[in-house]
Amino acid sequence: MKSQEITKRWVDFFVSKGHTAVPSASLVSSDPSLLFTVAGMVPFIPYLTAREVPPYSRATSVQKCIRTGDIEEVGKTARHGTFFQMCGNFSFGDYFKEDAIKFAFELLTSSVEAGGYGLPSEKLWVTVYEDDDEARELWLKNTGIPAERIQRMGKEDNYWSTGQPGPAGPCSEIYYDRGPAYGIEGGPAADDNRYVEIWNLVFMQYQIENVRSKVEFDIVGELPKKNIDTGLGMERLAMILQGVENMYETDQVRPVIDKASGLSGREYTSAESADDPHHTDDVRMRVVADHVRSALMLIADGVTPSNEGRGYVLRRLIRRAVRSMRLLGVEEACLPELLPVSRDAMKGVYPVVELEFDRISRIAYAEERAFLRTIAAGTARLDEAVTQAKAGGSSLSGEEAFTLHDTYGFPIDLTLEMAEEAGVAVDEGQFRALMQEQRQRAQADAKSKKGGHADLTVFREVLAGGETVFTGYDELESESRVRALLSGGSLAGHASTGDEIELVLAETPFYAEAGGQAADTGLITGDGFVVEVLDVQRPVKGLSVHKAVVREGEIASDALVHAAVDAERRHAGEQAHTATHLVHAALRQILGREATQRGSFNKAGYLRFDFAWGEQLSNATKSEIEEVTNLAIRNNFRVDTKVMGLDDAKALGAMALFGENYGSEVRVVEIDGAWSRELCGGTHVASTSRIGTLNLLGEQSVGSGNRRVEAFVGMEAFRHFAAERALVTELSEMFKVPSNQLSERIGATLGKVKSLEKELERLRKEQLAAQASSMLAAAVDAGGVKVIAHDAGQIGGADDLRSLALDLRTRLGSEAAAVAVAGESGGRPVILVAVNDAARAEGVKAGALVRLAAGILGGGGGGKDDIAQGGGTDAGKIAAALAAVVDAIRTR
Repeated sequence: MKSQEITKRWVDFFVSKGHTAVPSASLVSSDPSLLFTVAGMVPFIPYLTAREVPPYSRATSVQKCIRTGDIEEVGKTARHGTFFQMCGNFSFGDYFKEDAIKFAFELLTSSVEAGGYGLPSEKLWVTVYEDDDEARELWLKNTGIPAERIQRMGKEDNYWSTGQPGPAGPCSEIYYDRGPAYGIEGGPAADDNRYVEIWNLVFMQYQIENVRSKVEFDIVGELPKKNIDTGLGMERLAMILQGVENMYETDQVRPVIDKASGLSGREYTSAESADDPHHTDDVRMRVVADHVRSALMLIADGVTPSNEGRGYVLRRLIRRAVRSMRLLGVEEACLPELLPVSRDAMKGVYPVVELEFDRISRIAYAEERAFLRTIAAGTARLDEAVTQAKAGGSSLSGEEAFTLHDTYGFPIDLTLEMAEEAGVAVDEGQFRALMQEQRQRAQADAKSKKGGHADLTVFREVLAGGETVFTGYDELESESRVRALLSGGSLAGHASTGDEIELVLAETPFYAEAGGQAADTGLITGDGFVVEVLDVQRPVKGLSVHKAVVREGEIASDALVHAAVDAERRHAGEQAHTATHLVHAALRQILGREATQRGSFNKAGYLRFDFAWGEQLSNATKSEIEEVTNLAIRNNFRVDTKVMGLDDAKALGAMALFGENYGSEVRVVEIDGAWSRELCGGTHVASTSRIGTLNLLGEQSVGSGNRRVEAFVGMEAFRHFAAERALVTELSEMFKVPSNQLSERIGATLGKVKSLEKELERLRKEQLAAQASSMLAAAVDAGGVKVIAHDAGQIGGADDLRSLALDLRTRLGSEAAAVAVAGESGGRPVILVAVNDAARAEGVKAGALVRLAAGILGGGGGGKDDIAQGGGTDAGKIAAALAAVVDAIRTR
């Protein structure tokens, strides 16, 4: 029986029993305490815990779930998978134990022709909570399962709670006996490999308090309304009904295993014993199949790869799949072959994976390409470090693991896996400590920016007197009073001309930098003083601190002041901030809903916007983004701001920046209604036409899976256009062609330059080759090895040296010989060493010689034993470096 049929029969059966069919919720859980939907009952928790009134008394669902807590076990057992489907039936104060038991037994054992699953009742075993005599009697009464196949279990296995005070109750679990080939007799208590749990019935009937652990709590009474929460593992049932060895071989997963087997040329044998010679490859193929399916489903539900939260889980799944394929011998991109197979296996139950496949595949393929680049950059370094660690009989240092992470983008989990495969431990504690130091440095830098290293205790004391009232949404000038004056990080009574100070006002129209919007600047004036505000920050929440310089007179710590924002600069900043929202909306309109904000910064005339996307934007796409944004500006959309509760804002569809902390009340900024609707505390223009124009400057990568666009806005955009026009005019005059012919003329000129450069390169190589005879004559004997050490002078690059060195090595014949040639390219020295087989047999290694020479040149290098390359910073020491190579060969 196919998986699609299993889920259909489930829903049909329970609908026939008066249940409402509820579609699967997203894998992205709405519960803030969960990254993902980890169980079928998660969407029903508000009803089961009586926080909300259920709209139905009976419900059934087939819920998509993700669990990655035991990701290391994937592929090694019959039942561990990251993505799975949980079939559930629920009663909210309606039926209880007896009907739940009757429904379960009927569906499992009814014939296939009658709409059931057709399992033989003699294969079923049941467990009940050790004190739940009622459930045991109901199984005996309603099913005919004999008493010897009903086992009592303790709280650890057969009692459910949330781990918090609230509803709880005993469980009853249904197991299927796979037969003596899978283990010993004796039921689930004896062997849970032979006896596979397929269905768990939770009888939610008690209220518990004083929860001390999973098994230690106080039952304080019965619930006024008893609930039923059951879950059947669809993959486990499919494994049984399809007669396969494990969940990976069911119809929704096995096709990917078969494709991985075909791509790698490795046979899949269903091996589950570590002693089986096929076990390692079989586990890797099962990991691939599981992780590819999980990635498909996560991306379908809107998750994109990143370095935190859900995105990191997705990134790890994709990378583990790609890594497993590499260990199977497939080093090229494999997801374009594997992902469509998973799509075809899943689309019958989840049509969205076919409808959204262009988006899904684009994200997955981009992540794989990025990871392959990471592997190429970091694997050689890791291999070298592992070799050194093994040679020294030590572990891989945390410092080395940190370098791999920080410099090469090599994730620590991959370092741990690859080192373990090589039999080397990693000092993970030192790595974590170095990561923490890096975070602390970053926090210190941010603190320096935000608070100027002032003692935050002072600001907290000021805050105790009340928060700063921000009036800048409605006015740019206001009367106020100085609540605190700081100089050098300490409270002061007054400040005079030239003093750098920090001011806290009772009310302020100055916007403090937040949400990507730069702070306001302007003047604070009063009786006999003028203070220029250079920046405004919030070192502690609720307090705006004005960083300023006293330009005239003396200001006291309790002075009455007039605060005036630089109106022109504020307006230019508002243009940029509203334009940022337009760019975000344009990106989502053109690229899709996964192009979500990852960060932004806007100031007068300029914006920078980071978004989730895995590949470079084409010129056509960038032009389209610019056009959609400018059309929104031209259309003069209203910009409306509303203050509402956070839940109401989310219900309205307002976008929130992932990772931001929002209060219970938020500001929602709408542009043309739902076209752009975001949570935002910044300031904006009243209508889009007041932005003027936007000029998209460019786009670049800012880390794997994230891109950045930059733009000029308003008058800065106009000035940029004017500068480009002036440049085009100048080039037209220089090349003596109209502007519409510039591209063609410049292309032709560059073609001529490239042709001349090639000719020059040819002549240079011919000159070097012509010198080869005199170089051969200059070969010296260094301890039985013929050595040529030559300074080639100015060269075009390392390729020149490589060609010369290999030519000379060949001409020196089969006797032990080494060639060291160096030259200067772009003001920097380059050295290359090549040795033949006979020299290597004498202990002459090119890599070691290059490292020696490069050290003298003020740089580094390396390579293989037969040929290696290095460089440095001091071309004046080329002669010394070559002499050191000859001496090292002579004295080896």
